[in-house]
Amino acid sequence: MARRRDEVPEEEDQEMEEELVTLEFDEPLSWRAGKPIVTGELLRRLEKLSKELVDLDQETIEKESLNHVAKELASPHLLSHREPGVKAFVAACVVDILKLCAPEAPFTPKQLKEIFSLFVKTVLPALWDPTNAYNAQHKYVLTSLAEVKSILLINDVTNSEELLLHLFSSFFDGISGSSQAASGEQVAKDVEFHMTDILVTLVEESPSLPPAVLDVIMAQFLRAAPPGGHKDKADVNGKQTTLLPKDEPEAYVMAKTVCNSCPEKMARYVGQYFSEVIMDVSGNNGHANGHKDDEDSDDEDGGGGPSESDFKELRKAHQLLRELWRAAPAVLPNVIPQVDAELSADNFQLRLLATETLGDMIAGIGAAGPPPPPVLDPASYPPLKLNDEGQDNPPTSILTTPISPLSFAQTHSQAFHNFVSRRNDKSPQIRAAWTTAVGYIVSTSAGGIGLSREDESVFINGLRDKMNDSDEKVRLAAVKAIETFSFRDIITKLAATGGVNKEGSILFTLADRCRDKRPSIRVEAMALLGKLWGVGSGELAAGLETITSALSGIPSRIFNVFYANEPELNVLLERVELECLVPLSFPPPPKAKGTKSVNGNSQSQSQSQPATDSTYDQDRVRAERILLLVKGLDEGARKAFHALQGQQLQWSLMLNNLVKQCEAFNGGNPEGIADAAKQNLKKTVAYLSQYLPDPVKAEADLHNFANWHDRRCYQLIKFAISAENDFKTMHRAVKEFVKRVQGSPKPHMLDSLLPLLYRSAYIMFNKSHLSTYMDFSKSDQDGLGAAAQEITTEISRNNPDLFKTHVRQLCKDIAEGAPTADKINEASMVETLKACSSYSKKYPNELPDDRKFIQALMGYALYGQPAKAAKYAINVMIARKDKKSMVSATDLLQRLLKDWRYDSPHFLTRFAAMCQLELLASKVAADANDRIITTALEEVLLKVRTDAKDSDPEWVADTEVDEECQAKTWALKLIVNRLRGTQDLEEATEQAKSVFKLLRTLLQQSGELCKTKDTPAHHKARLRLLAGQLLLKLCISKHFEEMLSPADFNQLALLTQDPSAAVRRLFVEKLQKYLVQNKLRPRFYTIIFLTAFEPDTHFKNQIETWIRSRARFFRDAKQSVMESTMGRLISLLAHHPDYSTEPDDLVDHARYLLYYVSNVATEANFGMIFKYAERVKQTRDALAPSESERLYVISDLAQTVLKKWQDKKNWIFQAYPGKVGLPVGLYMVLPSHDVAQEIAEKQFLPEGLDEQLDNLLKSVDKKKKRKGTDERADGQPAQKKVRTLVPKPAGRVKSTAKAKTPSKKAATKVSRSKKATASSPAADSADRRRSGRSKKNSSYIERDSSEDDEDMLAGVAEWDYYDKTGKPVQDEEQDSSDLSEPDEDPEPKPEPEAMNEDKVEEEEEEGEAPGEGDESELSDIEEDEEAPASTPPPPPPPPPPPPKTNGRRGRSAATSSPPKTKTLTSRPAAKANASKGKSPAASKTKAKPAPKPRPAPTRSTRSRRAAAAQDEDENGDSD
Repeated sequence: MARRRDEVPEEEDQEMEEELVTLEFDEPLSWRAGKPIVTGELLRRLEKLSKELVDLDQETIEKESLNHVAKELASPHLLSHREPGVKAFVAACVVDILKLCAPEAPFTPKQLKEIFSLFVKTVLPALWDPTNAYNAQHKYVLTSLAEVKSILLINDVTNSEELLLHLFSSFFDGISGSSQAASGEQVAKDVEFHMTDILVTLVEESPSLPPAVLDVIMAQFLRAAPPGGHKDKADVNGKQTTLLPKDEPEAYVMAKTVCNSCPEKMARYVGQYFSEVIMDVSGNNGHANGHKDDEDSDDEDGGGGPSESDFKELRKAHQLLRELWRAAPAVLPNVIPQVDAELSADNFQLRLLATETLGDMIAGIGAAGPPPPPVLDPASYPPLKLNDEGQDNPPTSILTTPISPLSFAQTHSQAFHNFVSRRNDKSPQIRAAWTTAVGYIVSTSAGGIGLSREDESVFINGLRDKMNDSDEKVRLAAVKAIETFSFRDIITKLAATGGVNKEGSILFTLADRCRDKRPSIRVEAMALLGKLWGVGSGELAAGLETITSALSGIPSRIFNVFYANEPELNVLLERVELECLVPLSFPPPPKAKGTKSVNGNSQSQSQSQPATDSTYDQDRVRAERILLLVKGLDEGARKAFHALQGQQLQWSLMLNNLVKQCEAFNGGNPEGIADAAKQNLKKTVAYLSQYLPDPVKAEADLHNFANWHDRRCYQLIKFAISAENDFKTMHRAVKEFVKRVQGSPKPHMLDSLLPLLYRSAYIMFNKSHLSTYMDFSKSDQDGLGAAAQEITTEISRNNPDLFKTHVRQLCKDIAEGAPTADKINEASMVETLKACSSYSKKYPNELPDDRKFIQALMGYALYGQPAKAAKYAINVMIARKDKKSMVSATDLLQRLLKDWRYDSPHFLTRFAAMCQLELLASKVAADANDRIITTALEEVLLKVRTDAKDSDPEWVADTEVDEECQAKTWALKLIVNRLRGTQDLEEATEQAKSVFKLLRTLLQQSGELCKTKDTPAHHKARLRLLAGQLLLKLCISKHFEEMLSPADFNQLALLTQDPSAAVRRLFVEKLQKYLVQNKLRPRFYTIIFLTAFEPDTHFKNQIETWIRSRARFFRDAKQSVMESTMGRLISLLAHHPDYSTEPDDLVDHARYLLYYVSNVATEANFGMIFKYAERVKQTRDALAPSESERLYVISDLAQTVLKKWQDKKNWIFQAYPGKVGLPVGLYMVLPSHDVAQEIAEKQFLPEGLDEQLDNLLKSVDKKKKRKGTDERADGQPAQKKVRTLVPKPAGRVKSTAKAKTPSKKAATKVSRSKKATASSPAADSADRRRSGRSKKNSSYIERDSSEDDEDMLAGVAEWDYYDKTGKPVQDEEQDSSDLSEPDEDPEPKPEPEAMNEDKVEEEEEEGEAPGEGDESELSDIEEDEEAPASTPPPPPPPPPPPPKTNGRRGRSAATSSPPKTKTLTSRPAAKANASKGKSPAASKTKAKPAPKPRPAPTRSTRSRRAAAAQDEDENGDSD
């Protein structure tokens, strides 16, 4: 039984042995030496063997039968055969034997090495040529090695590292270079797949990976870098990305697959790889784990720091890290902590490199660098629509497309947190790198993976904070970081927290950088904002709320930099205006339908504006963009915009003059008098150059332009600055001019020529756009009517020549819209009439004078609404000033007088018309004057029809003023206009007495005229404001100005301290306007300094800015106008109702003086100001000699304040050596020398005042410091401070006031007990100044007697008057028309180069709005909040060369250029006096050094409101 059981297995074994298959191939493959097998036969045998081996199965083959064949195949004869086919078939047979014999290979180690050498070095590399005859055998070998994994036997070969390195290198190099093979055929994808499979198998199954092989794998990721190797971001060419492949390289993909297929093993290998690089450099030399935050050497490398070669390797490793994060982030868990450690290295270069690397990794930016910046083209049309823009700009290459497979913040939270903390690194370079990285992180949404809401908020707030960084590199990086955002991202991400108008938002902070002290930052910020607004203008016009809230405030922020008064900023502003906001090339010519916009969106017909696929009116489109721009401007920006446009006419005259001088110069060979031509050119060039940022360079450029002598350029300039040419002609001329200059031998000339051309050419206001403006002003389409009317008015006022082609249409519209007794005119017709009125002033004979048009004008004069329409209608009617116009005026007068009473129909319009007739046609109205004036005075002004109530407001808006108040204002204007229109001087003098009395009464009685009934509060406010404004207007005339007594002057000055804020503001603005236009004598500058207690901080800051600007203007003009004001200010304060010798009251007066000193005094003029203050004690009071002590008290007070201010500023006192004079009407000589000595030796200040004055000056330091440069401190930069809003103290609030009852006797010192019993003023009055006013009705007359001491006149200029032609006017031969010219808006006039204290340029017509007139109007506004300017903005000066002076100089002008000043070693010592009240610092003799002055403590605002905000001065209106 047992034997039988043993036989069963034997039978089974026999069956299995019978089933095994043996190799049938039995032909020899080897040969003896000298008897080789023929190659053809050998190939046949190998092919036969190969076919048989392919069909065999590993399970059924008798492996021993393969031994003989395997031995022959491994023979050196076959493995090293010279025939490629033999090697191919041998390799194919060998891989089959390896497959059949697996897992044991029937080869010796030596044979295996030879075999794999054949595979690696011969067979597999042959795959790069798909056209090879044996490509099938090659692919078979590759496939077998990959699928059977017999490639792993390479690890059993001795010194396998060399073969592995060769294998990996050949695969990567071959797959990348296959497209460049001779055949030109690409390797098949299956070959690439099997190669990748082999590499993955080797990495995954091999026990270790040689370092050299790892280097090869890592090197493949650097194939993503741009050609030429790694470059820093700052060095990368903007066009470099065009050289990158659009898809990832094959070798890159292969390495990426290897890493992602074996993440754990590769993570270990990669970690070791980077440890060798990073730790060697940063660990050994950089002290990566150490912190040195307490040390200040933030940018210092240690003496033993890494070498440049080490950093080169480290930078390469970090570049590789960037790409690995994009391709295979799973292999980096061991590397990120090492980079994180670098963030805390002492060496700032290591921290910088780590910050840049982590930032790029978070943003998904690889070795190829960041994506190209988005294109923002403000000139594209149709404009971009937010919903049409693609989510991303079309990628030019996948390598520059930010990709982050994982969220860095979640996978490496600690490193992410540490990266965020680098925002506060002590090194500005690292903060700048962090800022740049954050821009990419937010703009790319962390490589497309997304950011949490909290992280995005942290980054956006950090970006905002970095724009306020103390270092300019960081601020510039922050601005440039925003440029990496697409338009959509800016709106959806950055503007989500608030737009440009919301303080604290990132866009608001970006707008603040428009006034950065560094030019590069200003340029980037302003250009970016301009492009954003230009690109979003389409949605702004459509009213999209998201865009409107984000971007609508951009133009205002840009134009408000005008008030910085810097030539460089002005040039930048003009370029941004004409290249970004409303580009010269906007809109481009119409394109074919379906063309793609530059901004990245393809506009279809339904998406774009009508007719975009055929034609559209380019002029209309451009005009609409300009209207949209003006519509969005705030008040200050609008004035700046119109000021810039108002300069255009005079700049065109100057540039035309330059062209004429260049033509006369003839390229250096002038015809005629050569010296004269050269001198004229030199003067012209010097004059123009002073208004450009770099006068020296500008002068050289303009001389080069003259020497170039390109006549075509001369002609192109004439085309551009001619009002006769349309916009297209002008634009082509500018383009050709720029092209020609760029192609000239000295193309840098364009830097100086282009700003001049921009200022002179008819770009914004062109005749091609005028018809659109007029259409919109009538239709108010899209809400642009107000802007269109405003622009039309500005054009008519500043450049009526543009209306030549449209004046007929204007007149036609006026005639068609004329009102009747039953028909009301449209409100827009008022602006049309105003434009026509301005045009008629310059071209009166070009207006129609037919009966229909005259009757239409009469209709407006009788029935026009609002009432001022009548004023403009009469201006047009009487413009010709011929017999026919006088007949029309007479006819109109008769019709007005038919029902001349208060309650007649359209009585307001009738009053307005009569008011203008009295001014322009006084002879016509002469016979009816008694009736006219009686009605105006008795029925209107002296009667009160509206009951006064306690609930009446102090002030009401213009739109809410009732008819009675309007009638009273017109009646008061009528009375004054009658005086102004009177041509006979004697008659005017007689009338002026009653008019001055009426105006004086209004001021003294706070606007009350009626004795039987109280006038409503808001009526009185309007009347006293108008009375003050009309007094100013009358004082423009020399004759009337002399009639304003010092008492009236002092009363008028108190209007700056009126209880009503609106009264104060409007009066001050009117005063500023007339002073800037040189219409008032310099004594009126004194009034402005009574605003020291102005409670409205914003308004007070505007006034201070204006004062500083005017002071700088006069200093530049070498005039001592503001310095001489000290003498008048002391007199004004001595006669102020609040004067008292109590210390607290004197401290209040010291505030006025400190207000003056802080805004006027500089180290250069300090000596002169001190001498004026000192000079007062050498005189007596001419107004009240018995109260001269008041002057001495204020004089001592002024000297004390000046000394303390000098100590505060650390100025070196320079005694003024010249003589100074005081106004004769205010001061008189002392009776004797003894009296003078006694006064000089006495100290008039009470005890205890010195300490209070010290506290007063200390309070100045508590105010907000202005950023930038303090122009009063010799231009030294101010200390950097955190921008905080600290309101200014508005003076002490007093609870008591002086009695208001006027007294006829000379005022005496009012005791404090008397003040305590008086009634309290209004609350804001108490804030405004310390008490009410005591009325003094003493009659003082300011005399100008030549009999006074001659020394009193030293430094006081003579007052000369000129007619409208510029000729001097003699007092005895005063032209009667000086009192009768219409009160029209004048042509803009330049401010004279010298203005003496008693000299004014008299203008016959007035009413210019701020920013439209003369030189000083453009130089009076300044904004010192960020970076005060050292020079005012260039005004529109007259065409050079400047006129020659007549050699006559006023005495003040003579003293403005004193002889050498004597420098003392200390501040001025006090005169010998009683010890009481003497400053303890007065005895110091050691000179103090002059450190850099600190910034003044005032905070200015952007602009001041125009004085014409409430009233119109057009065409003779006395409003």
